[in-house]
Amino acid sequence: MQFPILSLIVFAPFIAAAIILTMKPTAKNEIRVAALSAAVVDIILSGWMYYQVYVHPTLEYQFIEKYNWLPALGISLHFGVDGMSAPLVLLTGIVMFTGVLISWKVDDRPREFFAFLFLLAGGVFGVFVSLDLFMLFFFYEIAVFPMYLLIAIWGWKVSREYAAMKLTLYLFVGSVFSLVGALAMVYTNYQMNGILTFDMLALEKAGFSSAFQYLWFMPTFMGFAILGGIFPFHNWSPDGHVAAPTAVSMFHAGVLMKLGAFAALRVGIMLLPEGAKQWGWLIFALAMVNVVYGAFIAMIQTDMKYVIGFSSVSHMGLVALGFSTLTREGMLGAGMQMVSHGIMTALFFAAVGMVYDRAHTRQIPELGGMMKPLPWVGVAFIIGSLVSMGMPGFSGFVAEFPIFMGVWQIQGWAAILASISIVITAAYVLLVVRRVFFGEMPKEFEGHITPISALDKVAIVTLVGLMIAIGVFPALMSPMVSLGVENILRLLGGA
Repeated sequence: MQFPILSLIVFAPFIAAAIILTMKPTAKNEIRVAALSAAVVDIILSGWMYYQVYVHPTLEYQFIEKYNWLPALGISLHFGVDGMSAPLVLLTGIVMFTGVLISWKVDDRPREFFAFLFLLAGGVFGVFVSLDLFMLFFFYEIAVFPMYLLIAIWGWKVSREYAAMKLTLYLFVGSVFSLVGALAMVYTNYQMNGILTFDMLALEKAGFSSAFQYLWFMPTFMGFAILGGIFPFHNWSPDGHVAAPTAVSMFHAGVLMKLGAFAALRVGIMLLPEGAKQWGWLIFALAMVNVVYGAFIAMIQTDMKYVIGFSSVSHMGLVALGFSTLTREGMLGAGMQMVSHGIMTALFFAAVGMVYDRAHTRQIPELGGMMKPLPWVGVAFIIGSLVSMGMPGFSGFVAEFPIFMGVWQIQGWAAILASISIVITAAYVLLVVRRVFFGEMPKEFEGHITPISALDKVAIVTLVGLMIAIGVFPALMSPMVSLGVENILRLLGGA
């Protein structure tokens, strides 16, 4: 019997959350140690899984596990990973590990904070490995629920209740549309083939008519794409970023937005490929707006978190743009971009959190000279900026370049237009670096900015090291993602 690695990865955070909730609320150090231990276990498990997929490349899903849950309804606990999902599982483990490190000093009910953070992580893991449509939705909703509580309870007091409710309503409404589309697929497959199943591998072979796919692709795809920040349903995202505590912002931008993009790909494009071909032009157009509009709006923000929040809208637009091309290059770039952007935004929000914890402000005009007391944070933010603007030698370049190649194959003028975002991104990230980390430090901060902790440094080195490693050695990931793309192109009929 195969070792149930995916079950362990998915359920370890739930077990950790349960254990943490049984601990005494006053035992804060023990709670933190338990949370870090659980995060280390999951990053080791996800790293080992990634390595095995890397050294045993195949077009098929790996580490398949299937346990019948409700056979009368065709629902099973069906897990598996391919070249597209395996890097995202590892990304989740990395963000969870660094998020726990960054949250070490959370003093307000750390027991509940870490428990909800692990519930969120377990839901995310579940979506990335699920091959059963019902279970994908089940884990998807689990991931959204603790996000509301984490923002509403531990978030920025000025806007946390508004942002938490706005995020939850947007995502739940979107998931309703996707759920209706999913149920339509299951019911239609039952009518055509006489088999009641939620198994996505079976639904890939259902043979839905072009008319059915044309009707149901957009509600299914867009319902998930809302979580990916697709225009015009994106404005929940920057508010959520700003209101969330640091580790939750890291999860939100680093992983949760990828959850929406991945589910849109897995359920929308892969189960309704003809619909993707027919509606690709609209996704392409909306993603173009994301890319350019998000960059311009980021440029005029004065709050560091809003800058990164709208930057995420722009960069996630590149993911949707890559998917919409339905080309090998575009989808390869989109898969790489999800990982690169996830690491980059986790680093950005960690850096902003470290500055805010010491200066008690995120307003760019009120900051300056932070490089001297916080050199680690300054260097990390600069490297994140180089990744954001797609500088060669970093993960952003190896992700964005294939996307633009894919766009060029479809519409050359669109590639030129989208490239405007690179210039604007360079402008706003360099402005933030200059104003926050260089120049003269305001007098009220002199002597009051304390150095970051050793755990903060471990988180920074981990995230920076990964971005450089992927940029210098793209073969660490690109062959794996390429195999995942081949599987998608096979469903698209070699499109």
